[in-house]
Amino acid sequence: MRPLVDTVVVSPFQTNCYIVADPKTREGIVIDPGDEPARIVAVVDFHKITVKFIVATHGHPDHVLGVQGVKEATGAPFWMPEEDWEFARNAHWQAQLYHWLAAPVPEPDGFLKEGQVLEVGQLRFTVLSVPGHTPGHIALSLTDAKGTLHLFSGDVLFAGSVGRTDLPGGNWEALQQSLKRLMALPDETIVYPGHGRITTIGEERRYNPFVPKQGG
Repeated sequence: MRPLVDTVVVSPFQTNCYIVADPKTREGIVIDPGDEPARIVAVVDFHKITVKFIVATHGHPDHVLGVQGVKEATGAPFWMPEEDWEFARNAHWQAQLYHWLAAPVPEPDGFLKEGQVLEVGQLRFTVLSVPGHTPGHIALSLTDAKGTLHLFSGDVLFAGSVGRTDLPGGNWEALQQSLKRLMALPDETIVYPGHGRITTIGEERRYNPFVPKQGG
């Protein structure tokens, strides 16, 4: 059985916030609540989900500025990569440059590291360290009961593009190494990016001009 995956597009930057749940137990996780927490919580309530974790793949404002509202509504703990906490701590100040007002990001309840596993009902999310867009950027991988891999890639990999590295903390060489790691995943891997449409590793390996090619 595949996980329940719903998407709420939030923030001035049209960020994909994913609500992922075990369809049997209705335990779930909220990934990258970047803004508009009331809309996110409405989807959580619609599916009757008990949120076990709130996760940010990295610390940019459009991935963290809805955390406070979702946390208040659900009581779920907030986890993110430690290397990106300074970005998240200052995100509400940075947002004001865009005339965007939001609550400060709460102190994380824990920090995510390579290989860590978050258990949500019968779902097991594995943390992958994929720096480059930011120093601490992580992705989450999940294998469903049929063996299909689901990858929540944040801003590392998009359909037809990759994360920018011209922002503070960005590193193109590190991003290329992270992309090489992702390109080694099976073609059938479903990719849920931080912005834009869902894609697959096979599609991006073949058609994305920004990912390293085999042997490259």
